[in-house]
Amino acid sequence: MAIKNKVQLITYPDSLGGDLRHLNQVLTNCFHGLFEGGIHILPPFPSSGDRGFAPKNYLEIEPEFGDWNDIRAIGEKNDVLVDLMVNHISKLSPYFQDYLRNGSDSEYADCFITLDKLWEDGIPKQDDIDKIFLRRPVPYSTFSFEKTGEQFKVWTTFGKEDPSEQIDLDIKSPKVKEILASFFETFSQNNIKIVRLDAVGYVIKKLGTSCFFVEPEIYQFLEWVKELADHYEIEILPEVHSNYDIQLKLAEQGYWIYDFILPYTVLETMLTKSSKRLKEYLKDRPEKQFTMLDCHDGIPVLPDLEGKIDTKKASEITQTCKDRGANFSVIVSDEHKAADGFDVHQINGTYYSLLNSDDAYLASRAIQFFVPGIPQVYYVGLLAGENDFQSVEETGENRAINRHNYTQSEIEESVGKAVVKRLLKLIQFRNEYPAFDGEFSVMESNDKHIKLKWVKKEKYCELHIDLNTYRTVIHYLDEQGKASEYVL
Repeated sequence: MAIKNKVQLITYPDSLGGDLRHLNQVLTNCFHGLFEGGIHILPPFPSSGDRGFAPKNYLEIEPEFGDWNDIRAIGEKNDVLVDLMVNHISKLSPYFQDYLRNGSDSEYADCFITLDKLWEDGIPKQDDIDKIFLRRPVPYSTFSFEKTGEQFKVWTTFGKEDPSEQIDLDIKSPKVKEILASFFETFSQNNIKIVRLDAVGYVIKKLGTSCFFVEPEIYQFLEWVKELADHYEIEILPEVHSNYDIQLKLAEQGYWIYDFILPYTVLETMLTKSSKRLKEYLKDRPEKQFTMLDCHDGIPVLPDLEGKIDTKKASEITQTCKDRGANFSVIVSDEHKAADGFDVHQINGTYYSLLNSDDAYLASRAIQFFVPGIPQVYYVGLLAGENDFQSVEETGENRAINRHNYTQSEIEESVGKAVVKRLLKLIQFRNEYPAFDGEFSVMESNDKHIKLKWVKKEKYCELHIDLNTYRTVIHYLDEQGKASEYVL
């Protein structure tokens, strides 16, 4: 199958109406035909934490959300994209629980990375740990076998808890490959068309390296996954948060990639009212990308923009965001912070709140939609949602600021807002205008303006933004061949 060059929606299974059945109703009643590119449903599987990103398995749907029939129903009208956390699985998964019960006698004993697989004596060496790109103070957790009480350490890249909720999988294990293959078979049987390989950059553990995007082993694993996905006619989308050089390497290998540079760069463009950096970036970037401004995580900063930002200017940008209610995820490893100590990993806040202006927000979306790639719109951004401080307080999770669950009445109220109506019209234009399948260019302009253009045969559309006022106009040739303009 081919990925469609149309706008996609990103949503949790329960964030638009409460469950998958209501999500399908909302898509039909409020956004009919709007997301022709597909629906990215954030993990709908049974999970023990991290709002779905610690799945117990991928063979069933969390009953509170619905079942596979609901996924298939959505997939009848929209291509469905789901996440597969190839790096880890929940400690409450049947696989790890069997290992805890039965130890080395478990059929899943080889699925996990006990430290003796890396260090012969099973004792981690600090020199090796210091080289690793850490997501928690140490990359392992201690557990005990139920029968003997014997303690053991197993690799855990992620997780705030100790021991971690998320147990890394040993992708060298034939049993792990068998399990992953069963997941893809299930996806295929239930109308899944695209699979995002979440946290795939962490799957290779190799001493003396950062244990992140270890070459060439990472390519060997990706090729294995691609062959598996091709067998089931499923597209894959590797998700890798890292510096731009790694994204370029993935693109050179022919994979779809995420444009994690764009969200911060557009934010900076709006807040500084200068298009200089944005225009420099757009003149040389791979086109086979998925674009976004916001998502369930924060706006990427480091390491994604390492070497591409002035950290002094970034400190000013992030301070403005903080003044508008944002909080931050920060880099743990000193080695991976900027030389001046700047350590912001992600900015947590709704894009709408950070810009604090309808016109600036719509100008940002217009840029996203004109940049080559598959545009994804996060559900909170779709509804021009504002920072949800109450959820942060209730959950203790900083990222909950941008994860509000909308009731049916809240959805209907939001759809009635002028800024949302303007956004829906823009999405429709992006889906329908034929020039977006043509040739893209960045037009000449001073740094207080930005002008982007698409041309296909006689059709053309030009985006003109005045950053002084955020006035945004699209000039295009209409169906009658008449030069027209569309003011957002």
